[in-house]
Amino acid sequence: MEMDAAAFEQLVIDELDRLPDDMVDGLDNVIFVVEDRSDEADGELLGLYDGWALTERDRYGVGELPDRIIVFREAHLAACDDEASLRDEVHTTLVHEIAHFYGIDDARLHELGWA
Repeated sequence: MEMDAAAFEQLVIDELDRLPDDMVDGLDNVIFVVEDRSDEADGELLGLYDGWALTERDRYGVGELPDRIIVFREAHLAACDDEASLRDEVHTTLVHEIAHFYGIDDARLHELGWA
């Protein structure tokens, strides 16, 4: 599947807007970033949470740079055949990475069906 960077970023914004308010209202000092590809995992990584989980914020200081949730465009496009599946995959990635902010690890995400 092909989609330019601007259209993909708009799709990510649209999917963020569709998430439940109670999921995103608690995000504190977090920004969302779209990058073409990850330097890790041969570019197959769909998303990454880069920061301190809410459960670890006791180590968090004043004036910290924002945590980042990164969505990787090329990995998503490689994994999807059409826009509907792309939207589903971006949605899953956003929920997965937001869960890491809340301190939910990959094992628990697997149990919940989000990994």
